Amino acid sequence: MSAAKPSASPASSSHQMTPAERRASQSLAAIFALRMLGLFLVLPVFALEARKYPGGDDPALIGLAMGIYGLTQAVMQVPLGLASDRLGRKRVIVAGLLVFAAGSLLAAFADTLHMLLAGRALQGAGAVSAAVTALLADLTRDEVRTKGMALVGMSIGLTFAISLMAAPPLAGWLGLSGLFGLTALLALLGIAALLRWTPSEPARHADQPRGRLADVWAHPRLWRLDLGVFVLHTVQMAMWVVVPGLLVQAGLPKAAHWHVYLPAVLGSFVLMGGLFALERRGHLLAVWRAAIALLLLVQTALALLTPQAPGLWALGAVLFFFFVAFNILEASQPSLVSRLAPPEARGAALGMYNTLQSLGLFAGGALGGVVLKGWGAPAVFGLTALLALAWLVLGWAQPMPATPAPVPEPDRPPTRP
Repeated sequence: MSAAKPSASPASSSHQMTPAERRASQSLAAIFALRMLGLFLVLPVFALEARKYPGGDDPALIGLAMGIYGLTQAVMQVPLGLASDRLGRKRVIVAGLLVFAAGSLLAAFADTLHMLLAGRALQGAGAVSAAVTALLADLTRDEVRTKGMALVGMSIGLTFAISLMAAPPLAGWLGLSGLFGLTALLALLGIAALLRWTPSEPARHADQPRGRLADVWAHPRLWRLDLGVFVLHTVQMAMWVVVPGLLVQAGLPKAAHWHVYLPAVLGSFVLMGGLFALERRGHLLAVWRAAIALLLLVQTALALLTPQAPGLWALGAVLFFFFVAFNILEASQPSLVSRLAPPEARGAALGMYNTLQSLGLFAGGALGGVVLKGWGAPAVFGLTALLALAWLVLGWAQPMPATPAPVPEPDRPPTRP
């Protein structure tokens, strides 16, 4: 009897996603995209449309209505992450999306700015980011997890670009209340995608250890990543306080800003493939450091360019490099958290991570507005550059997960000449 033909080497396929991993990554990226599309569609027009409500003559109240979402989301990330460790990921995701949809409907039927604020706060209470990323981590191997997280990150970036194009015409057609109604529908579509498309989560045993907040708070391998996501999203939100004004100053109307954003976002996706190749070769730490350094260079460039009234080409180039750095970090950081956290506390770790992310969104908007009002646009970018520098210094010694040893090729008989 002839010997069986050897199977393909595991080394050649260990970095390829299985069909189940592709389905998990695509479905969870779609859930993220549907949820974030609802949020992003509102943001470009919220400040203008909210002025039409009773109480809309108070800019501070409008700002609070915009930012309260991030604050309540920050409060709920850890509890829902812990709940996903105990009750199961899908149950928590469904419950969170239902709360998010309920908040969207409350905002859709709001007839005062205070009621609109309450709806935004309830939206934030449906904080499912930690549970979704924990489920993705459960359903993917270490070798391909960054690819899965990158799909999520790219879906968010593409959704942001789409929202910049779609929000103004949709707001003119549906109004702000109609946009919130659409947001509720998108959340329900996310539930349908989860239940019908996402693979089943791993079984949980009654005696399986459950994660605790104490297991991840100030964890020696995680605190730099938590600090990093806070800085990353503080920088991002502070930037968007200033960048739209710079584009208008450069001669680009608000309705045409996507002409700059979309090519920058799509161009940055092209470079994401290099991240996967370098990770496979054991260079993830170098890529991670380089992305933070690039973020620092972008903020420094903006601080130097802003007093000179930069043109569209200069702003487009800087934004391209920003999205390169942002997308690399947005994809690699949650993957690192999921791989470095204790397995039984993965949901809690990602809950803590997403809490700091939400606080960064809140802090970036608040700090960017205060600094812009008091000291001008160059000071905003000076502050974000200092934050990026602090992250680079403190995060330089970030531990990385061990790279699996390559599996050797099986011995093959020599071929005949």
